[in-house]
Amino acid sequence: MSPRAQVYILAVILALMGIGLTIYKNRALGFPLLPGEYRTVWTIEAKVGFDADGGPVKAALTLPREQRNMEVLGETFSSSGYGFNIIRENDEYRAVWSRRAAAGPQSLFYQLDVHQTPGAPLEQPLDLSTEVQKPLLGAREQEAVRQAIYSLVDSAHQRSSDTRTFTTQLLTALGDTRNQDRNLIFGYYKGSSLVDVALVVLAAAEIPAHRIRGLYLEDDRRRLDPEDLLEIYDGRRWVVFEPTSGSPGVPKNFFIWQRGGKSLLDVEGGRDSRVTFSVIANDVPARDVSMLKTSREKEALVDFSIYSLPIEQQSIFKLILLVPVGALVVVLLRVFVGLRTSGTFMPVLLAVAFIETQLFTGLSIFVLILILGLWVRFYLSRLNLLLVARIAAVVVTVVILMGAISVVSYKLGIEQALTVTFFPMIILAWTIERMSIVWEEDGPYEVVVQSGGSLLVAVLAWWVMTNRYIEHWTFNFPELLLVLLALILVIGNYTGFRLGELMRFRQLVK
Repeated sequence: MSPRAQVYILAVILALMGIGLTIYKNRALGFPLLPGEYRTVWTIEAKVGFDADGGPVKAALTLPREQRNMEVLGETFSSSGYGFNIIRENDEYRAVWSRRAAAGPQSLFYQLDVHQTPGAPLEQPLDLSTEVQKPLLGAREQEAVRQAIYSLVDSAHQRSSDTRTFTTQLLTALGDTRNQDRNLIFGYYKGSSLVDVALVVLAAAEIPAHRIRGLYLEDDRRRLDPEDLLEIYDGRRWVVFEPTSGSPGVPKNFFIWQRGGKSLLDVEGGRDSRVTFSVIANDVPARDVSMLKTSREKEALVDFSIYSLPIEQQSIFKLILLVPVGALVVVLLRVFVGLRTSGTFMPVLLAVAFIETQLFTGLSIFVLILILGLWVRFYLSRLNLLLVARIAAVVVTVVILMGAISVVSYKLGIEQALTVTFFPMIILAWTIERMSIVWEEDGPYEVVVQSGGSLLVAVLAWWVMTNRYIEHWTFNFPELLLVLLALILVIGNYTGFRLGELMRFRQLVK
């Protein structure tokens, strides 16, 4: 296989790897492709309140379980003076506060941050019981209620074709205040909600069902009571129904707090217990949400990457990851345009310095140091020093010039010039040495051409590297560097004319 074919195969492999990893991070992990994207994070606070009797106190609050369409990013508990632990056993996930002695009003808090993600609202549960307990309606005075219940069941059965449509018809009948059977049942179960009565009627129809407690995620809501949904088993899977409308499916922005199970709140050693909820929405950068989610899941692509480094090192790598972009700019301008520069990748280092110093300030400082350094270099050449000593002398001179510029600019109140220290002094020293040699061998015209080409490439590289999209992609999707590497390999196979050569041989073409 020829080297050219190997280059193309390697470039395709690298490009596919980079693009594939980028798509995975965007689709699966939620990293935004464009800068400035935000996600809505809901902060939900549950407040448990009760009056303690003065003795030992124990409060247990059912906590929400994992859901496919709701990602819990973090949770906090507040319980001053209380012991706290979480129970995870027998399909229970409960927060338990305990205290040896407490008296008077008590308040306990649980707070969690939730991000809504696309996906099915519920997974198929394997641990919910499908056993049905029929309602106890054996007394004579309850015979009318029994007949009303079975009358609703028969009517819904005739108007339906399966368990789902049966449930819809039943909920519609229970919401119709003109229905006499419905009114009789609600009259017997005074104070009961629609879901309470629906559970009784579904039990009479031998359909497994249970209650779902949750909240509608709406911004700036306080002292909310949990809302109830109904979930039934149709023989194959569990289906959620909105009780008022009778429509299947979990309503939009509904956060499920509890599915079936025991009571939402149990308090021992207290009375008048209650739990209320507050909801508030926060707009958070999409990348922060993805980082919180992946840190909880220990995603390998993120856990073993620069994101696991301390923030200080991450900021350094944010700048380093831009260097390959500048290298691509240099390759394009050198290979296709034919610009001559002083050194191959010295313009990239200048562009990095311009990022820290700002463009016009950096250009002024670079030109000033280059002119003064060349003047000192020409004087040293008359002393007939050895190459190593001469370069070392130029380095010392560059350091002195950098220090002098900083001190003078500070005294004059020009704070931007203090960023002169971001210039790599070794590169400056070698540039001055190289320019002086070019001056002696090829004349001042070639020095101007190479210096101008270096500055032009550096400015173009700076313009590309400071683009907000480029900065976002290189830091959040460093896998794209594989695509960039593939592009550089392909460009390396180019053997055609450069634009500069076309201008040079234009007379020959004529």
